[in-house]
Amino acid sequence: MLTIKQALEEARQMPTTSDSWKLDAELLLADAIQSSRETLYTWPERELTEQSLSTFRSHCSRRQQGEPIAYILGKRAFWDFELQVNHHVLIPRPETELLVETAIEILQGLPPRKNQSPELNILDLGTGSGAIALAIARENQDWKLTAVDFSEEALEVARLNASALKVSNIEFRQASWCDGLENFRYDMIVANPPYVASDDDHLQQGDISFEPLSALVAKEDGLADIRQLVSQSREILKKDSWLLIEHGYNQKEQVAKILGDSDYSNINCKKDLAGIDRMTAAKLSL
Repeated sequence: MLTIKQALEEARQMPTTSDSWKLDAELLLADAIQSSRETLYTWPERELTEQSLSTFRSHCSRRQQGEPIAYILGKRAFWDFELQVNHHVLIPRPETELLVETAIEILQGLPPRKNQSPELNILDLGTGSGAIALAIARENQDWKLTAVDFSEEALEVARLNASALKVSNIEFRQASWCDGLENFRYDMIVANPPYVASDDDHLQQGDISFEPLSALVAKEDGLADIRQLVSQSREILKKDSWLLIEHGYNQKEQVAKILGDSDYSNINCKKDLAGIDRMTAAKLSL
């Protein structure tokens, strides 16, 4: 039977298009032996069981085909916690943490409302794995989240994540954007909607080619869902409340116009750590 060191050497000889194959192999082997990456170098002569070796080789084969590490391992780190993920949800990305950071900053800075409880109501549209809603909900128990997704399979993943993280201040609802929420009012709405155009070449490249198209692609050059949620959000936001939207690197001007045409103000686009226009926040003051 192969040792840990030999298994890693075998994997490193495999042809792959991954730019991080060495790290990939380490992560996949650590998962196969149910241990940490550090163990691989602390005990390199430890022999793998037949089952562990079989699992590792299966992992490597899937990765060689381009399948994302997150789907193979069934998990992905986000914010300050780890999420379960599968093929029904997008893989949470570091750039989306900008939306979370901005949301928390705005919520913490909101002035107290006279004669009202400190409870704030926040709506997360297109929650997927629950990443955004969970990060915000964990920040303050007085913030009550409603997490919406059209996909029941995605909501099941989000519920599992909430349970694993022991987060109880989120209500999950199956709906298309704001449908069925007409009688509610929110202090903030956050959304990471589909914003990729259907003819975008990136859809055939890397991790994105394995992710659910319904969570990625929107009509009208990627802007159709943004237009819909901007319009619908206007009807359920409280006065002087905020809408935060993640969008594509080249959609800043179009998103600003959509918001302006719907009477939003204080429209501000923020760049992610790579310097890319990533999300826009706007206030509804009517």
